[in-house]
Amino acid sequence: MINTYFLFKFTESQFNRIFMFKSLVNLFFPKVCYACLNHLNDNEEMVCVSCRHDLPITNFHLNDDDTVLKVFYGRAKVENATALFRFEKKGLVQQLIHGLKYKGYENISPFLGDWLGGELKSLEDYQNIDAILPVPLHKNKLRSRGYNQVEGFGKQIASALNAEYLNNVLLKVTNTASQTDKKRFARWNHSEELFTLENAKSIENKHILLVDDIITTGATLEACISVLNQAKNVKISVACMAMA
Repeated sequence: MINTYFLFKFTESQFNRIFMFKSLVNLFFPKVCYACLNHLNDNEEMVCVSCRHDLPITNFHLNDDDTVLKVFYGRAKVENATALFRFEKKGLVQQLIHGLKYKGYENISPFLGDWLGGELKSLEDYQNIDAILPVPLHKNKLRSRGYNQVEGFGKQIASALNAEYLNNVLLKVTNTASQTDKKRFARWNHSEELFTLENAKSIENKHILLVDDIITTGATLEACISVLNQAKNVKISVACMAMA
């Protein structure tokens, strides 16, 4: 017969060792807030309480605000559109996105996806989403970065909405330089030859949620939507981490 006292003591001992190891790791490799880069407290994850309070949340989807939708008026048919944050130069959101894209902080992506997905799942407009599609990276950029920065974002939203996550439908066929510093007109002229459609039957008759990191002019998303509309009877909505 197992002595439950010793079993408990053994488990407690294991717990103490794990706690001590974690404390040592935090001592030499302290966790920092991905927004302000200050040290996190033990009860904080990813973003400190102060930055969570200061992040410029849009609440577009919660307030029935069509600010993002207006970007596509006269250019592409979009059912619903939203962004979690407002992107501001030298702001907290820029710090988050920069860390995600250029510093290897890949876990920012699912963190933001979990945040937005938790809000969208309670909204009627997003409860009939069938599949989540990420704006893809060209294979060369994907190889260089090691991950698509919107993959975790899209997967968490898919989980929240009980939708499929499909990354084999929309492919990027032209490798372009970063759009960040391009002028508005130049970004518009870059859109039409970037993407191609594969496995079109997998999205026929479905409502697609297209996800990206930042929406600026909407040219990239417009190009994606144009390609996705080659599939039969698709409806498309858009969700982004931030809107510039």
